[in-house]
Amino acid sequence: MTSPRIVALVPSAGVGARAQSQLPSATSNAAMPKQYRLLAGVPMLYRSVNALLNDPRIEQVRVIVALGDLLAAQCLAGLPRTVCCPSGGPTRAQTVLNGLKDAQLQPQDWVLVHDAARPGLPAEALKRLIDSCLSHEVGGLLAMPVADTVKRSHPLPQMTVQQTIARDSLWLAQTPQMFRAGLLEQALSTAIERNLSMTDESSALEAAGHAPLLVQGSALNAKVTWPEDFDWVQSWL
Repeated sequence: MTSPRIVALVPSAGVGARAQSQLPSATSNAAMPKQYRLLAGVPMLYRSVNALLNDPRIEQVRVIVALGDLLAAQCLAGLPRTVCCPSGGPTRAQTVLNGLKDAQLQPQDWVLVHDAARPGLPAEALKRLIDSCLSHEVGGLLAMPVADTVKRSHPLPQMTVQQTIARDSLWLAQTPQMFRAGLLEQALSTAIERNLSMTDESSALEAAGHAPLLVQGSALNAKVTWPEDFDWVQSWL
């Protein structure tokens, strides 16, 4: 009996029309979809994919892009064990589900889903996740315990504090998130059919009654979301 494969998926289907014709440059960088913007001279998507390749146990990284996206292949040229799959959907969940189906994995194979906008994933955090999940029946995700005091606000437009939330058991989810291929595909399919709101893959597993493992992540694995995040990430890359 062959050992389960480990494959990574990187959903990267958010591509605008201007992204089809050129690679990022000093003059076009700001107009690019964020996964193609340059960080210290290198497209962010390249950095995020390359971080996954640090663990040799990951057999392949499959980047799921929108139909007609020619930019990803140019950005990722030369990276080993990496393929671009033009099967992106209208939502992240659908994109990941499409990517799972294209990969034609066995139910017991492992899938790591990683954000294209997390270029700082440390090799030791990736190793820690894989080591932890391989012995877990469901799988899990990198996450960081909440350190700051958390406030819930009143509905807009007041923007005043409604209450302080106890942070003792709160975590900030990161990626990669690692699950059995069959379990993840079933959970995503069911969640999409039920029109559930999902912001990550763990949400789908949780909705199906599973309890994913929380594995200590890293502050360097932060997601690039706001314009100022680009400067912050470039400061230490």
